Amino acid sequence: MKSLEVRVAHGLSQEEVRRRLDEALVRARTEYADTVGPIEARWETEDRMAIQLAVMGMQFDGSVEVLLNELLVKLQLPGMAQLFAGRISAGIEERLGGLLGSQQV
Repeated sequence: MKSLEVRVAHGLSQEEVRRRLDEALVRARTEYADTVGPIEARWETEDRMAIQLAVMGMQFDGSVEVLLNELLVKLQLPGMAQLFAGRISAGIEERLGGLLGSQQV
């Protein structure tokens, strides 16, 4: 497995980041229900969420840490998904950047 790390800057309070992540998870579970298996996510600590999901039969495990000025996403990429590490990283940056961007403050 290959580790992927993505950092996304934000200017929000940690509570607001958590709120937005929780809301985004609810939407993602509905929006991607047909293409992604169950999305499991739980807050392990006040600032760290563990995530597990399956896409096209591949299991992805990772975490999201809410830091003072950025989110740190760590994801373990299985087998064939490693070939798409750049696209996966860009997609995470785009989605989370939009979720946490100043246009939504």
